[in-house]
Amino acid sequence: MHKTTVAIVGRPNVGKSTLFNRLIGQSAAITQDMPGVTRDRIYGTARWLNKAFSIIDTGGLDPSSDDPMLSSMQAQTQLAIEEADVIVCLFDGQAELTTTDYEIVQRLRETQKPVYYVANKIDGPRHENMAFVFYQLGIPDLLTISAEHKLGLDELLDKICEHIEEDEEEVEGEGGEPAAMRIAVVGRPNVGKSSFVNYLLGEDRMLVTDIAGTTRDAIDSDVYANGTHYVFIDTSGIRRKSRVFDPVERYSVIRSFRSIDRSHIAFIMLNAEDGITDQDVRIAGYAYNNGRAVLLVVNKWDVIEKSTETAGEFALQIKEKLKFLDYAPIIFISALTGQRVTKTLELADRIYAQYNKRIATSEVNTALERMVREFQPPAYRGKPVKFYYASQSAVRPPTFVLFCNHPDGVHFSYKRYLINQFREQFEFTESPVYLRLQAR
Repeated sequence: MHKTTVAIVGRPNVGKSTLFNRLIGQSAAITQDMPGVTRDRIYGTARWLNKAFSIIDTGGLDPSSDDPMLSSMQAQTQLAIEEADVIVCLFDGQAELTTTDYEIVQRLRETQKPVYYVANKIDGPRHENMAFVFYQLGIPDLLTISAEHKLGLDELLDKICEHIEEDEEEVEGEGGEPAAMRIAVVGRPNVGKSSFVNYLLGEDRMLVTDIAGTTRDAIDSDVYANGTHYVFIDTSGIRRKSRVFDPVERYSVIRSFRSIDRSHIAFIMLNAEDGITDQDVRIAGYAYNNGRAVLLVVNKWDVIEKSTETAGEFALQIKEKLKFLDYAPIIFISALTGQRVTKTLELADRIYAQYNKRIATSEVNTALERMVREFQPPAYRGKPVKFYYASQSAVRPPTFVLFCNHPDGVHFSYKRYLINQFREQFEFTESPVYLRLQAR
């Protein structure tokens, strides 16, 4: 079913992202008191009175600008306008009219779509009087709101919901979570994360330039393939803390790490031209420490001079630097040409199945008994270490609890042996496996 789509457009710094965050009920878009923070189209779902609709946050419109970055932002905004069923045109209710406001209104009139003109930052009666100036634009009606203080949003939502059918609600899985596989695409700046997601989407939804740091927000995009619903989270590039001075970029980096937290699988994007760097190791380590499944995606493979040994040698370098991810699959792609990009979905399906796999308790105990029989644990303070019982306590990641007489006496090398055995026995070959030892 087609879900009604609402686009929020307007000049830079009029409060579009603040309104977007209010309507979807979470901080999905970065807000900062400076123009140009939002650069891509950001999608979310808003609900009001048992109705749901898609909403798009856009970058600032400034048709007269010839700045290359702003021009790219205009193109993204124009795509959002074309995609939308309803448009919310936002003004700064405390600012004076500009020629840009007239140009935006004229452009929206040409769309022949429902447009609601909204003056934001109306925080009291004094600002209400200031808002009447916007009628000089020749608009039929004006709504006044304060997105920051949640004033007037109910009236705006009522207007939007006039265009939405009663049964347009999002189907969700258990616990209110979308029934989808969530994949965070993370890595250093300019490794091709947005190009990769754009290729899967079949459209230029994410802004792509040669300028590192173009993506600022963590952006969710739905991909349907092979009967599976994937949600790809494109994130900003993660640089070393010592190189991050811009407060917006600093917040973007935080949001990138949070995107890993809410994902099932982290696609760690590596640049084939640079090899694997210390920052790549830090990013991968964060995903590993937070129990996320990982796919190592080596991008820009098309620009590398190759021989029959090149891929194998590169894989060895990765395994050497990321010893803690020796189970993670590696794939060599080109987001530019599309080489093996769709193959990543097949790998994600395989990883996700293992990540969610649950083993019967009887099978776990039978396997544990065999492991201990084949390789006895070292003694602890002259006393034998005995394992009594085991079970799988969780999935995402698969976690096994082993009860023994001396949990602190089990050497880390023996834990590694047990993990490797569980991985091999139950075919967790591409998923993290966690082990907890407890006293009986």
